[in-house]
Amino acid sequence: MKKLVIIALAFVTLNGFAQKKEHDKRDRAHTSELRKDMTPNDIADLKSKQLTLKLDLTDAQQQKVHKLILKQAESRNKAREAHKPKEGEKREKPSKEELVKMQNQRLDDQIAMKREMKSILTAEQYAKYEKMEPKKHKKRGMRNKNRSKK
Repeated sequence: MKKLVIIALAFVTLNGFAQKKEHDKRDRAHTSELRKDMTPNDIADLKSKQLTLKLDLTDAQQQKVHKLILKQAESRNKAREAHKPKEGEKREKPSKEELVKMQNQRLDDQIAMKREMKSILTAEQYAKYEKMEPKKHKKRGMRNKNRSKK
């Protein structure tokens, strides 16, 4: 009798975990669909307000950060549009040279963003900003690990 209770409990627990993962996938898909419809200005508004809350930015700093993020969002949008397949075309993977070029461009943009943020923020705010960035990448890495297990 004891063994049956343990087995039933194990099945209920496993079933609960399986449903949770499926729910998370739907939320991510829904969020990415909403993000596709956002304009660069919407993205800049949201990110600058988030940074204002987390770093306690002044109005002048908030305006500068908004302009910087807007410029970044517009350049990302242009790059995304350039790599979109044309009507009726099949999406192709980029060649190694294109991939290296895109990664170099992305890293150059990150370096420029970091320099601009350093000039806008105070030393204390910049230290907080630097601590915030690795958390995002760590979460992204964990998501990628979970995807590769499936």
